[in-house]
Amino acid sequence: MSAGIDDRAVARWRFRTLLLDGASAPDAASAVRSLLAVQAENPEQTGWALASRTRGLTPAGLRGLLASGELVRTHVLRPTWHLVHREDLRWLLELTGPRVRRQAARQLDRDLGLDAAAVTTLTDVVVRALTDAPDLTREGLARAVAAAGHEVSGTQLMVLLVHLELGLLVAGGRPVPDDGVGTHTYRVLGDDLPASPYADRDEALDALVRRYVAGHGPVTERDLAYWATLTLGDVRRGLASAGADLASFEHDGRSFWHLPDQEPPPPSSEPQAHLLHLLDEWYRGYQDSRRVVDTAGRHPAGREPSMGLAVVDAQIAGTAARTTRPGRVTFEVAPYGRLSAAERRALEAEARRYGTYTGRDAEVRWASAAR
Repeated sequence: MSAGIDDRAVARWRFRTLLLDGASAPDAASAVRSLLAVQAENPEQTGWALASRTRGLTPAGLRGLLASGELVRTHVLRPTWHLVHREDLRWLLELTGPRVRRQAARQLDRDLGLDAAAVTTLTDVVVRALTDAPDLTREGLARAVAAAGHEVSGTQLMVLLVHLELGLLVAGGRPVPDDGVGTHTYRVLGDDLPASPYADRDEALDALVRRYVAGHGPVTERDLAYWATLTLGDVRRGLASAGADLASFEHDGRSFWHLPDQEPPPPSSEPQAHLLHLLDEWYRGYQDSRRVVDTAGRHPAGREPSMGLAVVDAQIAGTAARTTRPGRVTFEVAPYGRLSAAERRALEAEARRYGTYTGRDAEVRWASAAR
């Protein structure tokens, strides 16, 4: 299949598997299960990542999914905040968590002065506080720790909570309502969390490879190693198990894996435009082959702006700085090159869709070309 495959074809193909080509998921929970995990630092951007992949999602609807525990916001994979479906949380953390948790433990001891004994003591305090009063914010937990007679800095508590999340002791709780998705809280993970459906680590590796390829493909082995913080040895073990049910092609000196019944879609006859963030899975879900979304080489590598991006036909077309005010959201779009009138109209329509999701009027202001 390598004949006729180039970076643009790979990028278009991924837009389909990432549910960004218009074939949206039936609901937000299905979108998360399809992607397996959705990076989730910023609540409003996380909501938009899901709203871009489904129809009818509202911030209140996402708060409801988090409050019910169907979707869980927690540290997993690299590690950073992600949304994971509760059915996938235990096996995914059991597979990928131990290696990263050791890193967090070393940071607590070496950099933050909390040895194993101190971590054990503080763990008991945090779990007890959340058992007595579920859905505490980090500030509420800090008060509970102080009331128990322990002094910890904000950084110490933050890394401790990451350590506990990676160990399946705590996770995100019911959001405190605000004008967005809600302020993050914590709760104890109960015994009702579904058990892993896999008999051993090798079965879980097999499942991870299949799920990542299905939700992100075509992908390279190094993309998956980055995404899940696994060794290349682990990824290759998973591919050796699952590979007979997958297909691959060679491009740019690498093997790209995909589902066997898929092929690259043709270019769209009408511009497909999106306003997405750098943390969206379409960009952050890869590392080895991430640059297929910038075949023109206009987007800066190594000094990426911390802002949204204007995307046209699965390629980065410019930056999109978002400003929100009561009742209004403004995107200042700075194209990397000339955009056609149809492409501008498509980006303006996407801005209005964002406004509908957030309950604001939306506008696009066209800036000079980004550098």
